[in-house]
Amino acid sequence: MKKLLLSIVLFCSLLYSDSFDDYLKNFDYEAIKEMKIKTVEMLTMVENGTAQVIDIRFREEFEAWHVGFSKNIPLNELPNRLNELDKNKLIITACPHNDRSNIARMFLMLKGYNVKYLSDGLLSVPDYLKGSNAKEFMQEYKKEKLK
Repeated sequence: MKKLLLSIVLFCSLLYSDSFDDYLKNFDYEAIKEMKIKTVEMLTMVENGTAQVIDIRFREEFEAWHVGFSKNIPLNELPNRLNELDKNKLIITACPHNDRSNIARMFLMLKGYNVKYLSDGLLSVPDYLKGSNAKEFMQEYKKEKLK
């Protein structure tokens, strides 16, 4: 119940902010496109070091399973952990489906971050990263980390 209340308070505060009013007034089809990213594009950006993936699930969910290139910052800890985000990269928020990641995206957008949410959700990542796709991704990812 406490977590649901926190989500409602966050959403209500967004609704009453002037910047969110402006965002809604200018919302169009391009805004829909700009707020989302799909798995393949996300992986390309991670490979070349231009994106940071933030898994906003609770710690227990992250510990049970996660993708090795993501950073876990649970949604309820996000306001206190902004210093862990790389402002020089696109921030991609992610959760299994995209409900919490979209809340995180809105919060970070209003804080001035360049942010998108993973529209096909974290569950799509292991499905894509099988066999040669996993091998190719890890080779490129490791090259970038060595830079």
